[in-house]
Amino acid sequence: MTQTQLSKPRNDAADPAALAIQLRRIGKSFGKTRVLDGIDLEVQRGEFCVFVGPSGCGKSTLLRLIAGLESATEGELLIDGQRMNDVAPSKRGLAMVFQSYALYPHMTVYQNLAFGLSLGRTEHAEAERRIKEAARMLQIEALLDRLPKHLSGGQRQRVAIGRAITRQPRMYLFDEPLSNLDASLRVSMRVELARLHKELQTTMVYVTHDQVEAMTLADRIVVLNVGHVEQVGTPLDVYHRPRTLFAAGFLGSPKMNFLGGKLAEVGEHRVVVSLDGGGRAAAHVEPGGLAAGDAVTLGIRPEHVRVVGGDHGAFSATVQLVEDLGDHALLHLDRRQLDGRLVIKSVERRVTAGEVIHFELPPEDCQVFDRRGIALARREAPPSTPAP
Repeated sequence: MTQTQLSKPRNDAADPAALAIQLRRIGKSFGKTRVLDGIDLEVQRGEFCVFVGPSGCGKSTLLRLIAGLESATEGELLIDGQRMNDVAPSKRGLAMVFQSYALYPHMTVYQNLAFGLSLGRTEHAEAERRIKEAARMLQIEALLDRLPKHLSGGQRQRVAIGRAITRQPRMYLFDEPLSNLDASLRVSMRVELARLHKELQTTMVYVTHDQVEAMTLADRIVVLNVGHVEQVGTPLDVYHRPRTLFAAGFLGSPKMNFLGGKLAEVGEHRVVVSLDGGGRAAAHVEPGGLAAGDAVTLGIRPEHVRVVGGDHGAFSATVQLVEDLGDHALLHLDRRQLDGRLVIKSVERRVTAGEVIHFELPPEDCQVFDRRGIALARREAPPSTPAP
């Protein structure tokens, strides 16, 4: 088998057009506690799919269910078109990398990589080739003779990933693999994981609560909340066009600003919101079935609030706190007229605490959510401003 052949995903499905993973009305309960409720989801073959959400939302349980470490209370799980509900984890052809490295401390890196292959009775020459190839991919050739205690956290995680690669699975499952690393190591490992996915060209499902990991790694993001799927889409689509108030507030650092109000005017492709604290803001959205007087929430991302010179802005506020981050500053405003605080991401103008600034809420960047927290459809294409 050549090096190129190792990098290709294994496909055992009878139908080559089958999706990698299909979840049909999946539910999971632990006693009386409902953890997953009616999950419908499809993961495309070869994509990097990231489950993201707060602690307790069910993302790790869903991943463990795919791996076979948990069983579904109801619903159907298909992998490569084959029903897997009653198939043992070892028979699913998957490899899982956990938050804990779980390396054997008395074994060298080489022995850790080889252990699973020896259990599977892989021929020595083939095992040797797989280990060397995995070490090359992960740039750990010089570490093969070391014990885990002599490795850094990032190196240990590479070994754990290498152990999964040597198995040549049909897909990879990652359960918060970078959460034990420091900030700089997380950045470098994100780059390595993205490179690895490009080289292997196989399906990867990744669980994280870190929205930056989700935005930078994913082909598609699955936003989970208390056992439900809030939204599925590309990172930029979810960021610029969130379907729910929860999805809008979860992605983004700092998160989207939310201002309560009522619809004052309803047009064909535009609404005007009368804000609870006073003032009005327009938004280019489709009103759907809403009418004047309906309660709504206006949302706008910090980088879309437009600071203006002089007193020409529609709104003004006192700067309470300035977080100067070098390339930009975060301005925390006390805007009582807007019934609460507002955060602005400013890159052009430096201000100081106590200063009064004037700003506008551009209609093309404002989003509106109804009383249920469902977003009204936006009219234009997503803004070109990159996500953080």
